[in-house]
Amino acid sequence: MATRMKQNRVQICTLLLPGVILFLLFTIYPILKLFYMSFFSGELWESAGASFCGMQNYYKVLKDETFQIALQNTLVYTFLTVPGQMAIGLFVAIFVNAIPRFSVTFRVLYYMPVITSWVIVSLVFRYLFNTEGLLNYLFTNILHLTAENIAWLDSRPGAMAVMIILGIWKGIGWNMVVFLAALQSIPGEQYESAEMDGANSRQKLLYITLPGIRSTILFALIVLTIGGFNTFTPVKMITGGKPMHQTEMVLTWMYYKAFGAGETGYASALSFVIALILIALAVAQVMMMKRNDEG
Repeated sequence: MATRMKQNRVQICTLLLPGVILFLLFTIYPILKLFYMSFFSGELWESAGASFCGMQNYYKVLKDETFQIALQNTLVYTFLTVPGQMAIGLFVAIFVNAIPRFSVTFRVLYYMPVITSWVIVSLVFRYLFNTEGLLNYLFTNILHLTAENIAWLDSRPGAMAVMIILGIWKGIGWNMVVFLAALQSIPGEQYESAEMDGANSRQKLLYITLPGIRSTILFALIVLTIGGFNTFTPVKMITGGKPMHQTEMVLTWMYYKAFGAGETGYASALSFVIALILIALAVAQVMMMKRNDEG
């Protein structure tokens, strides 16, 4: 018996070994290397350009005004797109779940933006909201709402609004699919019992639907928050961080510092600060959901 258990352990370890090696090589090693690089200044791709600076890169992050702007933009983008995607996605999921006959058609239609390349949809939105774009042509030449073209992308508020609209529109389909799967796991008997007790649609939503998909809501909340902090392509394709880096996100600013300004060590420190912020937000979200469950 002992020999057989030992053989099973050897087989299990043998099966796990390739995955563990790949995890160490492509996950743990890059993280440790990045942490090591964050204590150096200059261009780290060239050994002659790197010098040890201790915690200076982390102190620099705290004083970086552009990073503070990028962090503000990222937080605003995340805190507006995440609830927007989830609310509209849940509404669409409830609607699709109520009409199973056409559910496949609606799933395909709403999921199309999700599988469409970020580059393509970003270029489309840039064309729509450009000073000489389609919306300005519609407002000035057809509807005659304005006498002059509106520079949507030339100001921080306007550009942020465009990217927020894009983020919500593109994420609705993903939320719909996730919430639809959760809705279909709720036993139909609960709704039937509620109807027999005289519950209306609002009461069924508040006391059956939302509690029944609470774990899915938490999952979507964490995934979308991480996705919000990873926003990169819309900024690069629509504004490029202009004007004067006022529309940068944390990821685009980190990219610029690493490959545009040649400050690889500082960019490494930025990545760790961003990771700590994400961990803090994820922990806060989990604690809030647990507190609501206990309440």
